[in-house]
Amino acid sequence: MRAIWSGAVSFGLVSVPVKLYAATTNHDIRFHQVHGADGGRIRYKRTCTVCGEEVEYADIVKGYETEDGELIMLTEPDLESLPSATGHEIDVIEFVPAEQIDPILFDKTYYLEPESKAAKPYALLRDALTETDRMAVVKVSLRQRETLALLRVRGKTILLQTMLWPDEVREPDFDILDADVELRPQERQMAASLVESLGADFDPTAFNDEYRDAVVALIAAKRTTGEARPTPVPAAAADEGDSMTDLLTALQRSVEAARSSSGETRGRPAASSKDQKAQSASEDEKPAARKRTRKPA
Repeated sequence: MRAIWSGAVSFGLVSVPVKLYAATTNHDIRFHQVHGADGGRIRYKRTCTVCGEEVEYADIVKGYETEDGELIMLTEPDLESLPSATGHEIDVIEFVPAEQIDPILFDKTYYLEPESKAAKPYALLRDALTETDRMAVVKVSLRQRETLALLRVRGKTILLQTMLWPDEVREPDFDILDADVELRPQERQMAASLVESLGADFDPTAFNDEYRDAVVALIAAKRTTGEARPTPVPAAAADEGDSMTDLLTALQRSVEAARSSSGETRGRPAASSKDQKAQSASEDEKPAARKRTRKPA
């Protein structure tokens, strides 16, 4: 696998240098549109629906259509004026019970690999999450956008699970579910018996994509007239980890800081390790509170 991001998990004064890897991949068969007569690829021209002329890429800007049909155009300077997040730190905001997280909020999953010198604090965070049955709510900057995410454990690996924002989850609006439905005890018992009869331990390897398998077999049968063009995989970029503080000392100071701030509003993000270092250098300088609002798209 090739790392797509590198940075550090920061909880309290403990910093864990990590690399980020995509945990899943899509194996769907992708087709190109080609000319049936000679196999040439089909290309599309960028044309304007108003004047009908072909438009150069440099002349294209982004446009947003409002609900009342008004078109708002945004130029590159407009987009550059928006705040962008480019940090390389995964800041732990809070640790929450795992059962409080609705899986509908899950988006994409990534593996976190510790740097060689970060194996111990990585294992410490992993075991702490497992033993307390909690997940860490974090904020991380990926592709210049700050996103809400979770740190959760799978086997020996800590996963970074990006999440949807609450307003991106649609609420069901089915009137039929509000109607009274009479279920007889016999029907309930029969349904429960059916569930029990089909009960099993879930094994995802027992299932396969039959449609994809059929497409692969069909392509294999037609390979006599085709050709393969493998794409080389780029080499992973070299990365250097940050220096780490003494683990036990950092943990003790983090616990003391958490206890001293126990009177603050619940859910307010704790100061990052960078903020606490700045505070120790100057007691008169207070770190800015981290806002927990959604960044504009």
